[in-house]
Amino acid sequence: MALTSRFTVRSLSSPTTSSLYRVNSQSLTYNDINRRRWDRRYWNQSTTNPTQNLNDYLFPWKLIAGAVAIGTFSYLYSYNAEAAEKKVDYNAVREDIKNLLDNEKYDDGSYGPVLIRLAWHAAGTYSKTDQKAPGGSDGATMRFEPESAHGANSGLNVARNLLEKVKNKHPEISYADLWSLSAVVAIEHMGGPKINWRPGRVDKTDGSHCTPNGRLPDADKGPDHIRDIFYRMGFNDREIVALIGAHAVGRCHPDRSGFSGPWTNSPTTFSNDFFEQLLNNTWTKKKWNGPEQYEDPTGKLMMLPADLALIKDPAFKKIVQEYAADEDKYFKDFALAFQKLEEAGVKALAKPWYQFW
Repeated sequence: MALTSRFTVRSLSSPTTSSLYRVNSQSLTYNDINRRRWDRRYWNQSTTNPTQNLNDYLFPWKLIAGAVAIGTFSYLYSYNAEAAEKKVDYNAVREDIKNLLDNEKYDDGSYGPVLIRLAWHAAGTYSKTDQKAPGGSDGATMRFEPESAHGANSGLNVARNLLEKVKNKHPEISYADLWSLSAVVAIEHMGGPKINWRPGRVDKTDGSHCTPNGRLPDADKGPDHIRDIFYRMGFNDREIVALIGAHAVGRCHPDRSGFSGPWTNSPTTFSNDFFEQLLNNTWTKKKWNGPEQYEDPTGKLMMLPADLALIKDPAFKKIVQEYAADEDKYFKDFALAFQKLEEAGVKALAKPWYQFW
């Protein structure tokens, strides 16, 4: 209960007392008295050293600013110190990844798309609401069962085994950093945007940290399912469309996902062609013994039900149209969304509580 007792304060007669603080008989609360004491301490007009009053007033704010500065320096120093201690030559790692990408004997002549899929499926398990098994690219838990055996990850052993060559040459880099970096290198190598990539992911040591099955989007679902999956990770509609646009590269394999064929005529070139095909091509249901998918008049290109959901949903379609018309805008948005995807749930890359920018 608030203290509400009142009493009378008589007028002060001292000539050195500012008129601001002379009060005739009146009823004041304790809060009134304390407020006037505070005002008198800092703003009394008879004070001979106003600078000292200002310094006293600013002192607590100086403490806060100092704490923020020290905290920021400590964070940056510890982050750089950790990276320096590992002594990873990331430029050399990039070059070694790049040297593995082009191979005429694999798929359409490049391992790039499968490396993107590896990083995507590792990071796409993130859940911002699951504290016990948050998932994400941190941990590289797809090395272990049961995650490595999840149906959505079928065929990704190709990418994991390929990157073992780089890991053996650079054992100081974590698998989690290696997988995420390989996707960035592949995207840039295939003509895509430059993506800001930062190290700091730490590998888990066993499968007890694996995420439950079902966190990745299903190819045969519609807009509601897509939003459920991506909203769980913290993405908005624009970021969702941008990330799905990576279907510009690669193809589906019947022995992996069950679906078959590429989305575009240039499956090893990162572009906005996926959006152009969605809007400008004609898609009819494919007649075959496999799962439901759609084909263009040539029968060479395909779209998944989840792809077509992007032009059936009005909000998604508006963004698809924007990206189809402006590749530079798409590249800019994709680069930001993909960095966000790869850093989701990574503790070492999360903003500290005192960082406001």
